[in-house]
Amino acid sequence: MDIHAHVEGLTEEAVAHAHQADLQTQEKYGVKYLRYWFDEGTGKVFCLVEAPSKEAAIAVHREAHGLVADEIIEVQEGS
Repeated sequence: MDIHAHVEGLTEEAVAHAHQADLQTQEKYGVKYLRYWFDEGTGKVFCLVEAPSKEAAIAVHREAHGLVADEIIEVQEGS
């Protein structure tokens, strides 16, 4: 799960476009961006991603739109 702590002026539409850019770029790095959540009030964005490494997830965001996450937390799905 990656967290973008606060992206000034970000809109729901811009987040959707950034996610689409991730989807177009992800295969190159063996990454799958699965879902995202956006809190317009705080400007926070959370992205659920399957990736071989943190570096691969970062590379997708960097190439797709330049909005690199402030934090990446490795999580595992529960039963």
